Amino acid sequence: MQRENREKFGLLLGLVGVICFSLTLPSTSIAVEYFGTTVVGLGRTVVAAILVAVVLIVRKEKLPSPRQFKSLLIVAVGAVLGFPLLTSWAMEILPVSHGAVELALLPLATTGFAMFRAKEISSLKFWISSIIGSLAVIVYALHLGFGQLQFADLALLAAVVILGLSYAEGGILAKELGSWQVIAWAIMIGAPFFVIPVGLNLSTEMLHVPMRAWISFIYLAVVSQFLAYVAWYSGMAMGGIARVSQIQYLQPFLMILFAAAFLNESITLFTLVIAVIVVFSVILGKNAPVSKKGSVSEKN
Repeated sequence: MQRENREKFGLLLGLVGVICFSLTLPSTSIAVEYFGTTVVGLGRTVVAAILVAVVLIVRKEKLPSPRQFKSLLIVAVGAVLGFPLLTSWAMEILPVSHGAVELALLPLATTGFAMFRAKEISSLKFWISSIIGSLAVIVYALHLGFGQLQFADLALLAAVVILGLSYAEGGILAKELGSWQVIAWAIMIGAPFFVIPVGLNLSTEMLHVPMRAWISFIYLAVVSQFLAYVAWYSGMAMGGIARVSQIQYLQPFLMILFAAAFLNESITLFTLVIAVIVVFSVILGKNAPVSKKGSVSEKN
């Protein structure tokens, strides 16, 4: 494949990944109503592990080294345990459009942790953009919470922090382990520990839940937890991390659109304005100049 075509295909895969991720919160909101937080938050990994195991065996992937295993634990805690569980709980209480605005901070959190891991010194521009984005989210949460932050808001913000850390760690590890292999092994690490709590929360009543709840849960397990990562990481590998990562700015708006389309949520002008402010601050922060300790400042 020629370089130009390869880059275009990479951008297409990146877009597919972002669209898939954008359906995660709407699907979670539907599924958690019938299956509960534990089954939706952890059960998706148990189901995904079956698919992942088949792929790893067919491709005869080598086991990670002990050093890589330590990094995979960080990825597993964030992408496999923390984020799914926290967002599942939050979606029992908050509308999807609300969550979309707060999760818009994820690229900024990822960048911040990546700078920390690379021992880079963040510029004033980065911190200013981070403060603007964070304040916008807090004002939004306070406005909808009638002057106080709800625990669900704190759960979403914690999900952003913990997933940002795992994304940064996974991005570094992907250079030596492979792109999608990072999330694949993270799923295999977490799944065995989730079988018992998921099993204890299963009931025969779940067999009679509406079809849309089953479709939502299967989507979370097969697409959101694994296939979306394959498309996203493969897209960045083919189209370039810098170019493909820009597509992620569409995610909060796509989430809001899907919330209106599938959940009939009313989207206010205030929500859209705050989303624009947050995304703009994220763009500024990701493009802010950074420098290595003891070196001259340079563009990230």
